[in-house]
Amino acid sequence: MQDDRNDAPAAKLMLVVFCPFAAGYFLSFFYRYVNAVIAKDLAREFGLAPGDLGLLTSAYFLSFALFQVPLGVLLDRYGPRRCNSALMCVAAAGALAFGLAPDFAALGAGRALIGLGVSAGLMGSIRAFTLWFPRERLTALIGWMIAVGSVGALSATAPAEALLGPLGWRMLFFALAALSLAAAALIYLVVPEKEIPGRAESWGEQWRVVGTIFAQLEFWRLAAPMVAAQASFQALQGLWFAPWLADVHGLTRGEAADYLFASALAYMVASLALGSLSEALARRGISQLRVYQAGMIATAAGFAPLALGARTALLAWLAFFAAASIAAMIAYSLLTQIVPVAQSGRVTTASNLLLFLASFGAQWGVGAILGLWPALEGRYNPDGYLAAFGLLLAAQAAAAVWLLTARDTKTADAAQPRL
Repeated sequence: MQDDRNDAPAAKLMLVVFCPFAAGYFLSFFYRYVNAVIAKDLAREFGLAPGDLGLLTSAYFLSFALFQVPLGVLLDRYGPRRCNSALMCVAAAGALAFGLAPDFAALGAGRALIGLGVSAGLMGSIRAFTLWFPRERLTALIGWMIAVGSVGALSATAPAEALLGPLGWRMLFFALAALSLAAAALIYLVVPEKEIPGRAESWGEQWRVVGTIFAQLEFWRLAAPMVAAQASFQALQGLWFAPWLADVHGLTRGEAADYLFASALAYMVASLALGSLSEALARRGISQLRVYQAGMIATAAGFAPLALGARTALLAWLAFFAAASIAAMIAYSLLTQIVPVAQSGRVTTASNLLLFLASFGAQWGVGAILGLWPALEGRYNPDGYLAAFGLLLAAQAAAAVWLLTARDTKTADAAQPRL
């Protein structure tokens, strides 16, 4: 059957498919990381302990994760245009609730709604790319999308810090609510409709496929390193790197924000280079799997000095860890190759379920571990950071070593043609 994804000019597809989804994904990353900048404000205003702060911020990851499996079914049944636009409206409601919150419970509810609302940001984008673009462009498109998200992460560091003075954190979230509604309208009104492969499947069949995905050993082997690397990066960049830089290394709030800006910038530059690098290496006979394996080893190696207490070259190691961790995104492309195209939404959201459950556990767990040591004058104990970061390093290293046993395989569509 002829593939009609190339019928529209590439430039037009980028404008009407890539750009609207990119607007939502920008906001997804801003939401994810902005709590690192406002953490001290929230702790002071609501009297939050480190465990409370970790639980609050990680509520985003928990609601995000819990919706991933239903999201995969919905994406494969109704398509990313409808799913993403509806969910961005939920994110707007969450931002409004967060900005109005009078207590910890309301803050948590708002944060959870935000996580639910942006849960389709990347997964919906990948689903759209599998519908509209050739498969060989998928890794590059994912890299560019992550770069857009990285701009959101950058905006949630020093620029967000600059806005807090004149606006305050509550007004900032009111503005985010309005931007989320605008992104929802952009996706719904601009992205064209597309016939969805697999839409004729029954609900029971669609849910059964989810079980078969989780039953595949290769799914776990490919997903585990991505989960370990990205959960660590998101939990730390999104919350704990800022207090760690202040408590262990004596940086001021502004200096810590600058360091986070630099690591987010490194992440963005690496994401822009990811697609071009993987394509260039492929021309030399180096597969995406080999790039993924090397990237996960490099990620653990880059995090090791930070986790083990290095006192020098902190900025360089932060930037290297951030840049290397972007290789984890290759997993999404590899995972779509072990299932037919009609199941691509479910396989990527299945891996995302694991990622965001792990991110929730890591972000909350770091706070819980820090709480085991007494704080001194508002600073968390360096030994607590050493213990928490050491556990994250061990998970990254173990998953990266397991990935080395993976082998290149033919895509699932060799057995089942694309529609």
